[in-house]
Amino acid sequence: MNILMVLTSHDQLGNTGHKTGFWLEEFAAPYYVFKDAGATLTLASPAGGQPPLDPKSDDASAQTEATKRFKADADAQKALASTVPLASVSAADFDAVFYPGGHGPLWDLAEDKKSIELIETMYAAGKPVAAVCHAPGVLRHAKAANGEPLVKGKLVAGFTNTEEAAVQLTDVVPFLVEDMLKQNGGDYSKGADWAPYVVKAGNLITGQNPASSEPAAEELLKK
Repeated sequence: MNILMVLTSHDQLGNTGHKTGFWLEEFAAPYYVFKDAGATLTLASPAGGQPPLDPKSDDASAQTEATKRFKADADAQKALASTVPLASVSAADFDAVFYPGGHGPLWDLAEDKKSIELIETMYAAGKPVAAVCHAPGVLRHAKAANGEPLVKGKLVAGFTNTEEAAVQLTDVVPFLVEDMLKQNGGDYSKGADWAPYVVKAGNLITGQNPASSEPAAEELLKK
């Protein structure tokens, strides 16, 4: 079982002067779900190398069992530091793809032609595509075989407008995940803010927030 995890290479939080990137829990929790199941993992990012970590996800208050395990795992840290360039990846080599969130993907992966092509190819081949929190933003331009938005008519979840307002970034992000999914015709649904919430539409799996990353990974494994 070969699983691809695609992380952001974008580290600037709009024009705020603050840093962003991927959210640690949203990488670490799925990473260990897959690892512990015996999967072979490949980590990729648009630029390759070390993806930028959202500093807020490294706060003491944001730590979980998975993030603590990652911090003590030299092999996992080495793997993360040496992601392969996304352009070098072939969908044919993988059984599934998982996108961790953080705000970074809204800027780079949402617009990345290689990422869009990868999603479209894997979904068309009947392979699971999973994204959590802000990462459903990577579906923004992805199309189904009929040329319509991939999310159209499908049950989807992602970071809510109220969660974005709570972190005070509504006017900073290039688009709101909830609004984009609705505008693309997705059947958007959500649970309580910050509570785990994952939905499935065939082989498309989406989760709402950081707490949804582990259950989203478990759903992908089932597929």
